[in-house]
Amino acid sequence: RLLLGGLAQRSVPDTLREEEEEVELEDVREPGFGNSLCVESWGPEPGVGCAGRGIITSINLLESLGAYEEHQKLDYVFYDVLGDVVCGGFAMPIREGKAEEIYI
Repeated sequence: RLLLGGLAQRSVPDTLREEEEEVELEDVREPGFGNSLCVESWGPEPGVGCAGRGIITSINLLESLGAYEEHQKLDYVFYDVLGDVVCGGFAMPIREGKAEEIYI
């Protein structure tokens, strides 16, 4: 929310439910502070469900829409995730080589 001036952003799973098949990159990506591009993957209430599922869904959708391709001219991609991981879903980007460096 800080990058979006305090505004809430519609999550990838919510967008997929509402838009069904015709989701485009602009439907899930919002311009933020300092020319950043923001995507909200989603997270359940604390202690309920698996936020890792939202991250997996989001990364897969972004890949299929070409969000990480060279013509997008991204300098960095940051994933800001919870520190109290209770499931293995957060490990997927690491296992599949989608992260070069990880900072805790």
